[in-house]
Amino acid sequence: MPHESFDRSRLILKPLAERENDRDLSLIMDLDAPVEPVADDRLEALAARMIAARQRGAHVIVSIGAHVIRVGTQRFLIDMMERGIITHLAGNGAVAIHDFEFALIGATTEDVAKYIAAGEFGLWQETGRLNDIARIAAGEGIGFGEAVGREIAEGDYPHKDISVLAAAYRLGVPATIHASVGYDIIHEHPNCDGAALGASSYQDFLVFAKSVEGLEGGCYLTFGTAIMGPEVYLKALAMARNVAHQDGRRITDIATAVFDLKPLPDDYHHQPRKSDPNYYFRPWKTILVRTVADGGESLYFQLDHAVSVPNLQRRVAEQL
Repeated sequence: MPHESFDRSRLILKPLAERENDRDLSLIMDLDAPVEPVADDRLEALAARMIAARQRGAHVIVSIGAHVIRVGTQRFLIDMMERGIITHLAGNGAVAIHDFEFALIGATTEDVAKYIAAGEFGLWQETGRLNDIARIAAGEGIGFGEAVGREIAEGDYPHKDISVLAAAYRLGVPATIHASVGYDIIHEHPNCDGAALGASSYQDFLVFAKSVEGLEGGCYLTFGTAIMGPEVYLKALAMARNVAHQDGRRITDIATAVFDLKPLPDDYHHQPRKSDPNYYFRPWKTILVRTVADGGESLYFQLDHAVSVPNLQRRVAEQL
């Protein structure tokens, strides 16, 4: 006998016009905006490695967490896609939500403490459209990220110019959304279809794994994604290497870079012991150590995303 489940039909959803937003268009940075400079030769080397990867036809994959969108770095990511440097953009479910809301209303991010107390957190009518998009994507057999990008690019979205998903769709760059059920506000909504969400996000995972097949001589960068970025990459790399070994190929010459706020010791090329709480910071052991142990190289940058993304883009632009 099945357990009782929550009756979503009892929920009251309100329009986004009634929500107070913490982020708006004033935070979206222009390409020539003043940015705190970073005096680090490793950024120059990383930019050079990204350019060299593209010249040899290898992929440059960038995975981001939602805060990268929330701080307004969209134009820098779009510029690197337009230049042909970023060949794949990956994000979690919150990336799609913030990208969608920015494109639709020019604002995003609610006061969690305020709205959870009122029982209203996440329950906004227009944002629930993403569930309808997931259902369409599943029906067509395409990924959730591509479907959201298409919806924004081709639909009536006043601020589509700052949508990274719409830009990726326009440029033909794979943009994948790797959702975890129950993590995102749209999963609260009565129109959320778990099967459609799973099918469209799993298709995105397969698209991601295909891009990982092209990482020999390439680069994998993560910005502020402590779980999705390393975990999706780990599984996709195992799949890609499994097939490569059958063909007598290797996928080992990979340059990885992690951008985050967590302080790490200088010697981050060796994973911490299991007794060290840092062992459970997945980007360290997965991206900086394990997946480059047989021929790659890794870099860690402790920087705010509003600083790291623009500084990297400017080094890429200068070298090009």
